[in-house]
Amino acid sequence: MVHASIPDLLRLLAVPVFGWAAWRDVETRRVDNRTWYPLAALAVALLAWDGLTAMQSGALERRWFLFRVAVSLLFVAPLVLAFWWFRAFGGADAKAFLVVAVLFPTFPMYYHGGWVFPVQRTVLGVFSLTILTNTVLVGALYPAALFVRNLLAGRFSSAMFVGRVVPWDEIPKTHGKLLETPEGTTRSGADLDAIRMYLRWRGVTLGDLRERAHDLRDPATLPKEPNPPTDGAVTGGAVTDGGTVVETRRTTGESGYEDPWGAARFLADIDRDAYGTTPAKLREGLEVLVTEDEVWVSPGIPFIVPMFVGLVVALGYGDLLAGLLGLLGFATL
Repeated sequence: MVHASIPDLLRLLAVPVFGWAAWRDVETRRVDNRTWYPLAALAVALLAWDGLTAMQSGALERRWFLFRVAVSLLFVAPLVLAFWWFRAFGGADAKAFLVVAVLFPTFPMYYHGGWVFPVQRTVLGVFSLTILTNTVLVGALYPAALFVRNLLAGRFSSAMFVGRVVPWDEIPKTHGKLLETPEGTTRSGADLDAIRMYLRWRGVTLGDLRERAHDLRDPATLPKEPNPPTDGAVTGGAVTDGGTVVETRRTTGESGYEDPWGAARFLADIDRDAYGTTPAKLREGLEVLVTEDEVWVSPGIPFIVPMFVGLVVALGYGDLLAGLLGLLGFATL
């Protein structure tokens, strides 16, 4: 049986919440903001509980508590916001880690069978920082796995560390970004959610687009009353990515159009951001998808998954970085 203080036992409620959020992140790359509200309220309540307890302790314990809370709230939380600002991860990931910063400013303690968990602690004792470093280390395994997978498959490209090859007909149910343009590989291709938004808005499937690419490049073939684009999520509709096929008009015979594929009109019509996709990126992505049978795609790291693993490892083992540095003979914080 596990023994711990009531606040530390209540903190274990974060495990099933993060487990569910990780599953949702894998399936849809979407986690509802409401997921974090109850956990955030619990975090604030437990922080106040621990604060009252610390104020009744000795001066040294009180100072250490205030120091660890300050590091968690004034260093870890702003660091996470900076990662979000520079698009290192998404808004849901940032919200999740802000909850972690409030919920786990100090190391919890769990007693079971003569053991005290977490086993590997740090001098600073800022548990949210341990979860963050664990998350980064676990997340670093993902590019390594992609590289090995591509190496074994004989797929050599500058994108082999960050992407995988996907057949065109799997694109409607694939998360991530294209790593190709008609000119070659890129790290900033069209977002596949934006591609799905465009297809749903236009009312065509990717198969339709490939079969009738010559006609459908003409913006004159756009529907007069476009469909709702949704948010581009894989689960936003059927596995196919569009609806009925619009009737096309005869093309003018010109080699190009002022707005090929109607990309600029689409982005103007939806009147909101399409995951940073510009008309040029959308056109390039569509050209690749109608001409290539296989494309390089960066699936992106569903960051809440390594966050969940990092949390579980932190609660059991503790700080992976501190343990690794200890094995190498380095002192740790």
